[in-house]
Amino acid sequence: MAGKPDFSHRSFEKELLDRDDIPFEDIRLNMSELDTINAWLGGHAISIMGIRDLISAMDLHSLRGEGAMRRDPRRISVCEIGCGGGDNLRVLSRRCRRRHISVNAIGIDNNAHCITVAQQQWKEGEARWIHSDYREVEFGDNKPDIIFSSLFCHHFSDEQLVDMLRWMDRNAGTGWFINDLHRHPLAWNSIRLLTRLFSRSYLVKNDAPLSVLRGFSRREWESILQTADIGGYTLQWKWAFRWLVVRKKGPHN
Repeated sequence: MAGKPDFSHRSFEKELLDRDDIPFEDIRLNMSELDTINAWLGGHAISIMGIRDLISAMDLHSLRGEGAMRRDPRRISVCEIGCGGGDNLRVLSRRCRRRHISVNAIGIDNNAHCITVAQQQWKEGEARWIHSDYREVEFGDNKPDIIFSSLFCHHFSDEQLVDMLRWMDRNAGTGWFINDLHRHPLAWNSIRLLTRLFSRSYLVKNDAPLSVLRGFSRREWESILQTADIGGYTLQWKWAFRWLVVRKKGPHN
């Protein structure tokens, strides 16, 4: 990337990870380092905030909401789109277990290598992994209670994001949340320095700073949500340079 980046608008330069010819071992290393980045820079903590907010709105002893999966008491279903190696789902499932809540975990990703990494990291039968474009997945009457994405939305155009938000709203029984990047010069300079010093992955070194440039301002999120006709949401800035969007669905939507 030549010259000083322009932070006034989103970049739509494709990340290397969006290519379909990246070798498996390179994907595995990329997933491992992203897990470390999320752990150390608070990304996982923000996803925990999102699911905690939605769980607080649920009656786990009597939940039989419209479209929600039937379940035993204290059991919820959680689906991540763009699940990568399954690290986000692992963190959320562990946190729920500490609160004595069982999780039916579902991960969807269009990259077969990512699905393989996830399957290798989880014991067989602990989660359901779907190799597919999320738009092609239909849940029917068995909608997950909660759908979420983490560091996924910035891969798409604003128009694609409108469709994604509508899909999440249709398919989540209780609600959904998004954890993604705030486009900011300090965030870009920091992650570029950190990955140059500590990363062994050429994917992370290239894509992490580029991801920031593909991230969002508050005004952009508000515009996208308005275009998608999504109401009843909260949009919060979180350290370090993340946005958390949480949408709790009411009984009739």
